[in-house]
This record gives sequence, structure tokens and C-alpha cells, in this order.
Amino acid sequence: MDVSQYLSVFLDEAKEHLQSLNDNIMTLEQDPENEDCINEIFRSAHSMKGMAGTMGYTRMQNLTHDMEDVFSDVRAGKIKIKSADIDVLLQCLDAIQEYVDNITENQDEGTDEHQNIIKSLADIRNGGAAPAADASAAPAGDAAESSDEPAVGADGTTDYRAIKLDPSVKSTLEEAKSQGKKIWGVTVHIQESCILKAARGFLVFKGLEEIGEIACSEPNTQDIEDEKFEFSFSLILITDEDKAKVEEIVKAVSEVEGCEVGEFDPSGAKAAEDKDEAPAAEAAPAKAATPAAPAANTPAPAAAGGGGAGGKKPVGKPVVNRTVRVDIEKLDVLMNLVSELIIAKNSLISAANTSGVSSSGVNEQIEYLESVTTNLHESVMKVRMVPIESVLQKFPRMIRDLNKTLNKKMELTMTGEDTEMDRTVVDEIGDPLMHLIRNSADHGIENAELRAQRGKPEVGQIFLHAFQDGNSVVIEVGDDGNGIDAEAVKNKAIEKGVVTPDQAALLTEKQCVELLFHPGFSTAKQVSEISGRGVGLDVVKSKVESLSGEVTVKTKLGEGSTWIIRLPLTLAIIQALMVIVGNEKYAIPLDSIQSIEDVSPSDLKLVENKEVINLRGSVTPIVRLNKVLDTDSTKAPEEDMVVVITRKGDQQIGLVIDELMGQQEIVIKPLGKYTNKCKLISGATILGDGEIALILDTNAIF
Repeated sequence: MDVSQYLSVFLDEAKEHLQSLNDNIMTLEQDPENEDCINEIFRSAHSMKGMAGTMGYTRMQNLTHDMEDVFSDVRAGKIKIKSADIDVLLQCLDAIQEYVDNITENQDEGTDEHQNIIKSLADIRNGGAAPAADASAAPAGDAAESSDEPAVGADGTTDYRAIKLDPSVKSTLEEAKSQGKKIWGVTVHIQESCILKAARGFLVFKGLEEIGEIACSEPNTQDIEDEKFEFSFSLILITDEDKAKVEEIVKAVSEVEGCEVGEFDPSGAKAAEDKDEAPAAEAAPAKAATPAAPAANTPAPAAAGGGGAGGKKPVGKPVVNRTVRVDIEKLDVLMNLVSELIIAKNSLISAANTSGVSSSGVNEQIEYLESVTTNLHESVMKVRMVPIESVLQKFPRMIRDLNKTLNKKMELTMTGEDTEMDRTVVDEIGDPLMHLIRNSADHGIENAELRAQRGKPEVGQIFLHAFQDGNSVVIEVGDDGNGIDAEAVKNKAIEKGVVTPDQAALLTEKQCVELLFHPGFSTAKQVSEISGRGVGLDVVKSKVESLSGEVTVKTKLGEGSTWIIRLPLTLAIIQALMVIVGNEKYAIPLDSIQSIEDVSPSDLKLVENKEVINLRGSVTPIVRLNKVLDTDSTKAPEEDMVVVITRKGDQQIGLVIDELMGQQEIVIKPLGKYTNKCKLISGATILGDGEIALILDTNAIF
């Protein structure tokens, strides 16, 4: 069977399960008794085992199988998860992640068996077999065996002789026995190669219910339906038929390896005293409720125990999955078509204006087309939007690991995980954020002694807040640590030759801190594996700016720092101000513009030989775009200047243009690799009349 066609589905689901395992194991570390977590981990490990087996990845299947076994024991109350076990489980996840990475790259899981982890998982199971009361006293490994014969063996096999009965089930069986009915205990073994175990279980139940009533099963019907059992299950049957007939029915089901049938004596069976002893045999509901086809609304008769100790809630309508996985390339094509439509709309408007067509009908149609394209654009944008959560999920685990590596106490608080951004931006932003968080952990948070001296709480706080602000998303990463020492940065910059001592003397504190973004700049005393590695914050800056975003920093020495990343919601279609410089048309993205000013040449001043204006009390540098873009201005020197004030963080500059054309929705077309040397231009757009206008990158002009 060729499974390569399912590879992308397998990888998508494997990543989801890995994330779920990571999250739940982290929760389990804080709350080891959390049953929901334990069940969720068991389910994810079980699903991954099945998926890996189907795809033929046996090493990954073995590892997830062993992990599933551990949680099978935890669920059965045989072992409790300790703090040291969490490290093993996280190593196990890293190993599975390694398999997934290998499969992503070359469709092969690799050759690493991870025997050390498999052994550690076995140790967890062996070390936990002691009675819970004196688990601490019994040395791991020599655990005293429990005198109670468990209904589920260590290898996951069940035995009908060991089924513990609910009092109500016991009375039902005793009553049936007094009426002269036969009570058979049945243990069914399914072949290990079987893929659809639940379906086989369903057929066994269905066959046996035609000759009698199933009083209870181990595991319960819900677990059999969910495939939460190894390759055997047991049940107790009330019938008038003999042993041979029961065996014949069970063995008639395909992929059943064999079965054991014997008389079951309810009076000698163990009772399930209370919830803690986990009633192994939750009573099966009445006849209709076979596994895999639960008759949800058939109430279990009182005699059958109403679903064991807790009594299961009736199952409602199944929740239909309302999402579809779409390849991002297909969305790119769709986006491209929408952008062509917007270009066509702009051309129509332009044609109607130039030909002087005043027919109200034409204008109405154009307005209608405009509203349709706008709605279509917004819909496609929403389809491309994904919550930023997918990037942030891996950070709590990272901080946990850093706590141990750096021997510091830190905790991470995150808000705004549901903030949505364009898929391409979300995919790219993970690395910069990871670098900033590692930076906070390594350089930001001080050691315990220094924090105590400064009167700070022992546990360092690292935070990440994401929120939407107009047409952009802002992500703040910061800590309550040391802050940035501007003097130290300045000295390092002089030492590295980034600035001369004379230049350094003129720098403000803020400008000193900005030097951290210089390529190859790192203030680490020694390059550590955690952050640095000789890679400075320039990587963060260049990545954010390649996404048309900006990154700034606020810091206070001794109190902490906050890095602020501002990114556009979308990279494809933006609102822009169209301007003319020389005889060329240019677009300036609207979200970087603060205001447009009319400035008389007499208002210009010179500071350090550079032109500035005094704009409402703040000194704003002026950049003449015709000089930057190497074209001749069409305005006479004595005419008033049109100045577009743009901002980056809390700085602002004025761009001198020749003429304003107005605001327009434009489609950004990348210029390709040939022009990436020209930093001033971030792309191009096609105007209504077919002309091309270049889009200015205000960050680069700063």
C-alpha cells in the first residue's frame, strides 16, 4: 500500500499531537493528579502510535507505544508521575520530534532506536509498581507485587477471571445464575497486525448479544469503541447457550487470534469497592449499546449499573469538524487573483475618469465592483489569517528547559495568543520571538542573589503580549530583569569598531541601545548556547523588517526591558499614499504616515549640517526624496514644500515630495531577487492606467 499520499496529513496531525503532548505534560508537572491531562496524553500517544504504524514508521511506533504503556499504568492507578519522570517524557517528545523532522525532510524516520529513552520509560513503569501507600519506602525495581491480580496485565492483556464487579452487576449475575442461566467469562485476543481493533470488538459484541446479554466488559464499552485497549478484552456473558457456541461466534470474527471461555462465578468475584479502585468492569449498557455503535439514547437499565461508578452521560450528537486544511500555495494563487481583480477595478475607475464618461450607470457598476472586490479581499484575508498561538505554544516548554540549563527561576506569561495574522507572517515570526525570549532568559533575568539584593521576587518574570493595533499586530516581549546598560553597549561598540569614540560621545542613551541591532553585535561575555551564539539582534531586526515590520526597545537599567515588534496584518494588499517625485509615481504605506505638512522653505533650519523643521515643538529631520531617488524635482526652490511626516517607533522624519496624488488600495508585487540590493524599495504595484509605481520602504529611509 502506497502511503506517501497521506504523508502531509500524517505530518500535520503528528505536529498537532506533539504540541498537545507538550502542553499536557507541562500541565501534568504542575498538577500530577490531573485526570483530563493523563487521558489526553494517553489518547495522543495512542493516536500517534496508530498513525506511525499505518505509515510503516516502526521506530516511532515503538516509542509512542512505550509512552502509551506508561500512561496506561498511570490511568490504572499503578504508578504516579514524579518530577523526574517529566524529564524522561519530554526527552521522549524530543525524540518523536526528531523522527517527525526526519520524515519531513526525507520521508524516512532515521535509524535512531532511542533505546536509552525506551529503557527509562520501562524504569518508570517498574519503579511505580509498588503499593501507593509506601511508594517512597519501596526501592524502585524491587517493588512489592500487589496481591490483587489486576484485570489488565502489564502487557495490556486482560483476563475475565480478574474482572472486578460493580455491586449492581454482581447482583444481576447472581439473579441470572439463580434462574438457571449460564454465565461465561470470555477473553478475546485480536491479532497484533489488526488495524481496526474497535470494529473487531464491535462484531464480537454484536455476535454475542444475539445469544444473550453482556453484563460488563473490561475495558468498558466506551474504551473499546475508542480503541483504548491493547489486543485483548474481556467480557461476562449471560446466556442459555453452551461454551462451544460462544467460542464459535467469537472465532468467526476475522482477525481474532483466539479466545478463552470459562464459567464465571459471580459470588467469588472481587468487588470494585470505590472510585479509587477504578471499577475495571464498568457495566456495559443494555443490549443495543454495543461499542462503535453506541445507542446514545438507550438508558442503561438499573440492573446493569448505569455505566459503573460514575455513570456516563448520554452521548449527544457528534461534533462535525468544521475546518478544512488548505495548502498555502492554493491560497497564494487565490490571493493573486483577487489582487488582479483590484488592479482591474483601479483601471476601470481610471478609464471612466479619463474618458469623461458621466453615465451614472457606469459609476454605479464601478461602485458595486469596488464593494465586491473589497469584500472578496477581506474574505481571502480572513482565510489566510491564523492565530499566532501556533508559534507561541513551544515557548513555555522552552522556558522550563532554560530554568534547568541556566539554573534560574523564571516563568513566562503570555496574552493575546488568539491574535490573528497572515499565515506567511506567522510562519516567519517564530525565530525572532524565540531569540528575544532566550535573550530575556539569558541576559535579562539576573541570578537569584542579585534579584534578592534588588528586592525583586525570586522568580523572574518574562512576558509576551500580542494585540492588534489598527492595521498592524504588536508583539511585546520583555522581562523584569537587568535592563540594558547603555554604557556597556557603547564601550562594546567602540571596541568592535562599530562607532568611533568621537561619534560615541554624541550618542543618546536610546541611540546606544539601538546599536544592539548592528550585525554581529553581542554583549555576551562569553557566547553561550542559549542566546548569542555570536548572533546579535540584527537577525531579529532583518527578519522583522523583511516582513515590512519594525522592532524597537524600551529599557530601564535594573528594572527590565521590553522589545516591541510591530507587523502588518497582511503582506499582499495595503492602503498607500500615492505621491509624485520628479516624473515618477511612488507609493508610501499609509500605516507609517503620521501627517502631511505644507512647509515654507524659510522654515528650514540646519542642525549639524542637516536640514530640519520645527514641527509643533519637535525637531524633525527632513529627507529630500528626489536626492535619495536620484531624480530632478519639478518644484522651484522658492515654492512651498509638501512634506509627508512618517514615523518609526517614536522617531519621525519628513519626506519632501513634489506632488500628492491621493490614497489608494494597492497590490504589492515583489520585485524578485535581482533587486534586493536596493533597500529603499520594498516592492512595486500596477496602477489603474497600467503604469508601475515603486513602493518606498520608510524603515530603510530612516
